[in-house]
Amino acid sequence: MDAAAAQRTADAATIHALRAELALRNDLIRSQAAALAWDRAIFEQASTAARIGLWECDLASESLRWSDGVCDLFEFPRGTRPDRSETLNCYPEEARRRLVAVRTEAIAKRSGFTLDTEIVGRLGSPRWIRITATVECRGEVPMRLFGLKQDITFEKLQSDRARHRAEFDYLTGLANRALFESRLAAIPQAGTLLLVDLDGFKQVNDTHGHAAGDACLREAARRLGEACHDADLVARIGGDEFAVLLATDPDGSLGTALGHRIVEAMRAPFVYGTASLSFGASVGVACASHCAPGDLFHLADNALYAAKAAGRGTAKMAAPDLSRSRHGENSVGR
Repeated sequence: MDAAAAQRTADAATIHALRAELALRNDLIRSQAAALAWDRAIFEQASTAARIGLWECDLASESLRWSDGVCDLFEFPRGTRPDRSETLNCYPEEARRRLVAVRTEAIAKRSGFTLDTEIVGRLGSPRWIRITATVECRGEVPMRLFGLKQDITFEKLQSDRARHRAEFDYLTGLANRALFESRLAAIPQAGTLLLVDLDGFKQVNDTHGHAAGDACLREAARRLGEACHDADLVARIGGDEFAVLLATDPDGSLGTALGHRIVEAMRAPFVYGTASLSFGASVGVACASHCAPGDLFHLADNALYAAKAAGRGTAKMAAPDLSRSRHGENSVGR
């Protein structure tokens, strides 16, 4: 074989080897692309199932890119490239102001943020989402915001229910003792406390049973809520004991008038099944300005006993207690 033929054979072998290597590389690229597409599809499916998605915003153009999961949250068609002004319309006014504020601060500080906020999708579905965001910079210039948006509606509902159970009475729906004590400790010096005790409740309970007693408590709570619709807090603090807080009533005149209104509201008979049940209320009223901060409950309690001693079914205003130190501690309970 002459030299030219040998060279042609060598060149052919080289070309064949290069083609084989190129084919292998193409196969590898196709394999990697398929794996990437598979991973992306799995991620989209998993994120959709978890109600979570990726988002990014180019800060120069304010253009958005959303994954399918985010489109689903906001009820936009998948694959949409939404206009930011359009997406902001999905936030209630207060939520929108808060989002703009934390976003502006994060960009200014070149940091990020996490925000739980309410939205209303384009189709009208309300939900809560958690937004996490990171600011990407080029040098010192913020260029991009990106992060996750996750549906936390169920988590928010569970949290609200837990908080409601911790702060509200299960039978009447009024604030419970714990919430009352917290608000009482923070009542301003211009505030007034009313303590309400049902008259005749034990007789109803003993004669007609606990179910009737519970029905009476719910009815008493309903009447109390209607009579005290302007009060700052209405609470059930014991079996048939209730409390009302007024934040602004420096001389007790509003509290005294409200006390008499409560007495009148409780006098009407309550029909339970075929029975007409009767109960009433006695009310003690005390002003925070008339006593040491820790003695308000004690002063109202004394007024309540005075109302009961006067024949029940009345409201009594406590006289100022000038003998007590103004450095006492709250004592909620008799």
